[in-house]
Amino acid sequence: MSQALTSISSSSTGYFDNDIFTRICDAITEQGYIVLPNALPLDVLNQLFSGLIDSNPHQFDQAGIGREQDFHTNEFVRTDQIQWLEDQQPFAQDYFAWIEELRLRLNRHLFLGLFDYECMFAHYQEGAFYKRHLDAFRGSTNRRLTTVLYLNPQWNPEDGGELLIYRKRSKTPIETVAPTFGTLVVFLSEVFPHEVLPANKSRFSLTGWYRINEGLAL
Repeated sequence: MSQALTSISSSSTGYFDNDIFTRICDAITEQGYIVLPNALPLDVLNQLFSGLIDSNPHQFDQAGIGREQDFHTNEFVRTDQIQWLEDQQPFAQDYFAWIEELRLRLNRHLFLGLFDYECMFAHYQEGAFYKRHLDAFRGSTNRRLTTVLYLNPQWNPEDGGELLIYRKRSKTPIETVAPTFGTLVVFLSEVFPHEVLPANKSRFSLTGWYRINEGLAL
């Protein structure tokens, strides 16, 4: 499920921080990823968190791997649960406006050809995990850039649930990211394998992908 991004809510333009967008563009150019605490305004984060709670995460769908005819669940690989978001949902509109502005900046400065965006809430119950993987599907090049926004207030180091980011062919992570409230991670989907370690309590994130028009991919 995807949302074509075509407009920005005028009520959201005050949320745009040019420095944040510049830092993301520069980091993607220089190293292919960035980890940013407090990247989005607190009002936007609180709206998302309220929408997450209201949606009852305990009724999310079991996540799987693959797409369309290749989709299947595999609890040896991942055990999280998900719910897809739509840009029409009131609590998510300011977030989608922010994401659209970032898409425009990335295309303007990096010529990535990002076309649309899809995202979902992910709920990792206590002990849930997602083993090392790439976000780009086999035989497909349409997912170009991944975003992960964490929505976990009062997260402590002993709670676990870190995101590990690797370089290809490396067994040592280059980043270990605690899923603290408001932390945003952005990385090239086809370049960086990553995994989610088990947590000692429920862990929530908003995970999304900028996509390109696969028919134009080389």
